[in-house]
Amino acid sequence: MSATMIARELAAGHGDRTLFAGLDLVVAPGDVIGLVGVNGAGKTTLLRTLAGLVPVESGTISLSPPTANVGYLPQERERRAGETVRDFLARRTGVGPAQAALDAATEALTEGRPGSDDAYSAALERWLDLGGADLDERAEQVAAELGLAVALDHPMTALSGGQAARAGMASLLLSRFDIVLLDEPTNDLDLDGLARLEGFVGGLRAGTVVVSHDREFLTRTVTKVLELDLAQQQVRFYGGGYASYLEERERARRHAREQYEEYAEKKDDLLERARMQRAWMEKGVRNARRKATDPDKHVKHFRGETSEKQAAKARQTEKLIERLDVVEEPRKEWELRMEIAAAPRAGAVVASLRDAVVRRGDFTLGPVSLQIDWADRVAITGANGSGKTTLLGAVLGRIPLDSGETHLGPGVVVGEVDQARGLFLGEQPLLTAFGLAMPEFPDAEVRTLLAKFGLRSQHVLRPAATLSPGERTRAALALLQARGVNLLVLDEPTNHLDLPAIEQLESALSSYTGTLLLVTHDRRMLEAVSTDRHLEVTDGKVTG
Repeated sequence: MSATMIARELAAGHGDRTLFAGLDLVVAPGDVIGLVGVNGAGKTTLLRTLAGLVPVESGTISLSPPTANVGYLPQERERRAGETVRDFLARRTGVGPAQAALDAATEALTEGRPGSDDAYSAALERWLDLGGADLDERAEQVAAELGLAVALDHPMTALSGGQAARAGMASLLLSRFDIVLLDEPTNDLDLDGLARLEGFVGGLRAGTVVVSHDREFLTRTVTKVLELDLAQQQVRFYGGGYASYLEERERARRHAREQYEEYAEKKDDLLERARMQRAWMEKGVRNARRKATDPDKHVKHFRGETSEKQAAKARQTEKLIERLDVVEEPRKEWELRMEIAAAPRAGAVVASLRDAVVRRGDFTLGPVSLQIDWADRVAITGANGSGKTTLLGAVLGRIPLDSGETHLGPGVVVGEVDQARGLFLGEQPLLTAFGLAMPEFPDAEVRTLLAKFGLRSQHVLRPAATLSPGERTRAALALLQARGVNLLVLDEPTNHLDLPAIEQLESALSSYTGTLLLVTHDRRMLEAVSTDRHLEVTDGKVTG
């Protein structure tokens, strides 16, 4: 069905910290609204509020019609113990909960409970609207199209990272919500998955709100942009697409700065004029007192009159200052200033594989023969599940080979941002986890470094696993800045990072002089970061 969501005067925060306030939003059929803002601005909080998963702190949310189905797909792909792919797809499409409600309504109907007729009709309609009647048939077809290559009764916990990404994509393609809320749907998708996602979002009749840090995806899909500006504590809505938003935002920021500078200059001029007028008045009074014995009354009168005129001018100037329309200075946004510290040069050969083979169940990587030389800058691409992360593990000697040889050169110091951000997934506070990785750093220095990456006092004492994916990524990047490295390995580094941080990472990579292995599906990053080699991984075979 066609549905519209209307939010009025929404507000949310954490403790005494306001995320956003006075937020108005209309999501109409066919809208694709890009929700943008720095990490921590409240994007996920807003999506969860719109989905009804967290209570509305202030304001109202209404649906027209009230029975419209709202679907929220969160950014971290869940793998629940005991859940099959079929169960996962049913849960993510809303069919699973709708089936449970229909079963309960059917039981009430057979028992003849009061009102059970209406409850059954509503439950059945919801189940049908969400696509419950033919979900199994559609799921088999979509799974085959995506190359999921496992039975729908396969446990989710047994899927590889690439298979889990395909299952997540399948849940999107199978969904039939009236309002769709997508939180970082581009994470972990390969180029084929991104193309399918763009086609899916572009073809939706349902109103959609999407959070993504994939600049190319936003450019190709969104029709409007809602910006949560944490620095200015403002909510802004832009009616054009993403490219139009960037231009309009830049103009608005420039205009705001010019307005403030014009106001500040005018105020300073008036203050200086008032100061001089007061100084002239005080000088006139002093002169009048010093020459009080002057017998010429006309001179005395003239001096007194001049002083009074200067006082009147000063008061007039001060009133002009009071009547100025105050223009607040635009707050400076927090900006990540990132550098990647380089360790001393390693040998000419940094890493090598010779006839290397890795077998994992039905998947085989190799045989691969590969040499990475000093200062090589290598882009590694390929479909999800093709073996890119396995290749990195083999190169670093972290994954045992079934046959062949792997070798890291002498003096190689590895710096890594892995897909799972595994270093910061434990129950230890972030400060402790970071300190264990950098034992030579005093706690005060660790706090200072993390603060530069936007991780302040409210973050460093929390268990690392409770941080958002973006915050864990920032911590991993901070570790790179603290450590001197000469082999930098980045596996999907832009996942969960906000747009300013991605741009800073690209800038830091441009000045990094060591060896780089970069795995990414971010099309803008592949264009922005200079590389001199390109390896393509296809079904465990490496070419290039």
